[in-house]
Amino acid sequence: MRASRPVLLALACVVALAAGAGAIALAQSVPITLRADVQVAPNKAGTPSEPQGVRLSGTAWLDLPGDFEPPLVQNVDVWIGPGGRYNGGKHAACSLSVISRGGPSKCPSRSLMGRGTATASADTVPTYPKITIVNGGASTVYFYTVMTNPARVQAPVIATVRRASGKWAYKVQATIPRNLQIVAGVPILLKKLQMAAGRGDWIATTSCPRDKRWRYHAEVTFKTGQVVKYDGSVPCR
Repeated sequence: MRASRPVLLALACVVALAAGAGAIALAQSVPITLRADVQVAPNKAGTPSEPQGVRLSGTAWLDLPGDFEPPLVQNVDVWIGPGGRYNGGKHAACSLSVISRGGPSKCPSRSLMGRGTATASADTVPTYPKITIVNGGASTVYFYTVMTNPARVQAPVIATVRRASGKWAYKVQATIPRNLQIVAGVPILLKKLQMAAGRGDWIATTSCPRDKRWRYHAEVTFKTGQVVKYDGSVPCR
């Protein structure tokens, strides 16, 4: 997996898939495999005085044997190591009341940071949610999700981005809304996610650590109470 200072990789986790390649968890004794592949352009780090804005794109997969009942993702927490900067406070932002009432079309156009598509299943019926990534300000990102099958549902997944302490620079945290977990009484299993986002220096790199690795730690909590944990790193220059 390749990424810049992976703030957006962390943000992608809030739609339940980016814990890292090959991470395996047992939720209700269900073997779940999470895989991800992320790219960044440009892939060379900036400096504190001259941060390098980046655009990230990637695909993530959730693999689950067909004979198991899929557990529902409830919370996602990701800790990000040093090497970059989240600049949501410098860019146009959309409020929760506006996006909840009218969707991304009512938000300032320059607050729209990217898009994504997903492949999911509602029991045996495929569904293809559409995602719009919207800047919510200095500490918030919205992943506005629209699903039309088995019923039309639209709601923002709210991710908070905050400074962390110790060896981590940021913590990204989100709870998946109930109305995106179960639609028309049917549990939704997300199988594949593709996203691309970035505008100017909304997400920027400021350094490459001495060991030439950007490090992160992800925890995905399922409705069953089980937790997927993954420690990963990606090379930088």
